[in-house]
Amino acid sequence: MTKKKNKAWDWLVDGSQALDDTMIQEYAEGESSETPSVFSRPHPRESGYYERFHTWSHDRGARLMKVLYAVMVVCICVGISALLIATTSDMPQFGDAKPVEDDALSAFYVEEGYLHTGAPNIVTSIILDFRGFDTLGESHVLFIAVCTVMMLLYIPRRDDPEHLREWLASEADDRATEPHNDLILQQGAKLIVPMVMIFGIYILLNGHLSPGGGFSGGTVLGAGMILYLLSFGFQKTERFFNIHTFRRVSTAALMFYALSKGYIFFTGANRIPNGIGTGQFGAILSGGLLLPLSIAVGLVVACTMYVLYTLFRKGDL
Repeated sequence: MTKKKNKAWDWLVDGSQALDDTMIQEYAEGESSETPSVFSRPHPRESGYYERFHTWSHDRGARLMKVLYAVMVVCICVGISALLIATTSDMPQFGDAKPVEDDALSAFYVEEGYLHTGAPNIVTSIILDFRGFDTLGESHVLFIAVCTVMMLLYIPRRDDPEHLREWLASEADDRATEPHNDLILQQGAKLIVPMVMIFGIYILLNGHLSPGGGFSGGTVLGAGMILYLLSFGFQKTERFFNIHTFRRVSTAALMFYALSKGYIFFTGANRIPNGIGTGQFGAILSGGLLLPLSIAVGLVVACTMYVLYTLFRKGDL
């Protein structure tokens, strides 16, 4: 006769079905279960300790908690700073070729990287080709960050009275703070924003030929959109960028990146020719997939910057 399982961590061995069965058993037995449940509520004595500590931290111990919080913040900042300084101290000096000569991988990037990618900018070649899988993860991290902030700060336009009050309050605050009549700011934005956007596009399209690329070009484009929003407000900005635009652009860019790099990974792992040429060295249409991948990354970065700003400002797009 087999022994009845009653541990919630049995699913680590037996799979998720064991976890489901255990949860059903724990909730069904409740407090009458002979074995302690990991899903049961805290003991009344533990609840009493928590309530007393919570009351003390907001009454007599408020000053001590503030001091403790400040000390912890300083210790964490000092610890992170020391870790960063210790890490950078072991890095080679600027212009020192000795580490490159000793590192076979770095020497391969510098000496033969352009032969495999067809791009003069070795940095972009590494980011989008040799380490393209890492960049794919970084792009998805940006998208997940926006989704997380949206879940926390987004105020939907619904008929729910609570959401409606929050949305109306954000709209009232936005109307009070937007510079609708700031003539200097608006006239300056009319001159600066087009130049910023053109410069961002230039950085984006020349990232495989010169310093730049998707991250830096997308940052410039995002800054240009934020400047336009600050100058002319949400009403005009929503004519060309809203929540639907963000979803379509980000989803299309990430899907293109994932599918194209997946194709490259599959063909490369199986030693199958991918049929994508590197083009003429130094030309704008060269480097294989580096240019379209750079555009995809730039679009994700630009959308992320703008959406994060709008969500933190008023909880809406």
